[in-house]
Amino acid sequence: MSPHPGTGIVYASFDRFPSPKGAAVHIRAFVESLGAAFGRVDLVALRDSPTAPTGPLALVEGVTYHPLESRGKDLMAQALSFRSHLAAWWRERPRASVVHVRSIFEGYPVACRKEALTDALVFEVNGLPSIELKYHYPDVADDAELLRKLVAQEDVCLSRADLVVTPSTVTAEYLVTTRGVDASRVRVIPNGADLEVFRYAPPRPLELGRPVRLLYSGTMTSWQGVHHAIEACRLLRRDMPTVLTLVGPLRRHTRRALMDRCGDLLLEGTVELLEPLPQAELAALHHACDVVLVPLPFNDRNCVQGCCPLKLLEAMATGTPVVASNLPVVSTLAAPDEVMLIRPGSAKAIAEAVKALRADPTLGPAMSAKARARVERDFPWSRAGEALVSAYEERLGMARASTRRSTSASACA
Repeated sequence: MSPHPGTGIVYASFDRFPSPKGAAVHIRAFVESLGAAFGRVDLVALRDSPTAPTGPLALVEGVTYHPLESRGKDLMAQALSFRSHLAAWWRERPRASVVHVRSIFEGYPVACRKEALTDALVFEVNGLPSIELKYHYPDVADDAELLRKLVAQEDVCLSRADLVVTPSTVTAEYLVTTRGVDASRVRVIPNGADLEVFRYAPPRPLELGRPVRLLYSGTMTSWQGVHHAIEACRLLRRDMPTVLTLVGPLRRHTRRALMDRCGDLLLEGTVELLEPLPQAELAALHHACDVVLVPLPFNDRNCVQGCCPLKLLEAMATGTPVVASNLPVVSTLAAPDEVMLIRPGSAKAIAEAVKALRADPTLGPAMSAKARARVERDFPWSRAGEALVSAYEERLGMARASTRRSTSASACA
């Protein structure tokens, strides 16, 4: 360890920022909390578009954003490019008090040079490439050498981190029991919802002749269960007019596969595809729908690694009734009287739950009010931010800026 203590917090992330995606929402909530508590936070992330400002930019008081470039034909090339830009940004900078990373793509080089760069390292584990990457790039599953390297880099980050933050108890259990992380270094801090953006409104009243409108938002991949949402829509159409709105990012190859799966539903206007929306527009769309679907299936990403579905919390906050898979990553966030918990991996179960909501006009409003109350109590972003700040204080010995000012004033008195 360097004899000279570091200064400030560097929060580095190989994610686009700002962006409508959940990762960017999470990043903003965390850096704003850290900036308010400790001051001097430098956020380093991917510039959202080639036309976006290059920075540095004042994000909020205490937080400066440094957008970086990342070029390459595939993810690995882009990750290496980002690492190169991150290294260039870091040259001639003083050591940090804390470096906070969200993946191995920015975290591994930092972990390897931890003593030179920072007093303490925080590794935020929302997902691990050794588990998740195959769902985005199927060929990864057959590349044993790449998987070995991914696991090795994850292990370096996990072993060198002074604090490991994760949003899911399932993830925490996996890190401790399977990856050998000391439980004393792990803090579970669930995601949150912006209660001012995702405002509450009672469910839409039933109207004869109006189609049932279903909403699915998030990644359009099998591990999120989008295919079950589409098949449920197909089943429901046999009994009632139904429209399914899909909102989220689509890569070129996944768009083609998704359109093939939708087939005639797209032509008939039963399924509509939307690009990711700003949060305010997404909240308004929730209020324009009758049911939100969170159809996570059984797989190692959801059941072994774990996750904390932000879309579930945001949907609960809006008051629109939710149908979600009864998996631990869901049931730890929502009780059966707050959302409709159904058998995972079953389009039929989704369809039957939607029918049950339509058959009983009192069911949706009752669940809606309880879901909102649960989010207000347990999952505002302010609570997540305060939990992160407390973890910095307790595990890393960080002092809040207000405490430092008070101590300094006392010393000068």
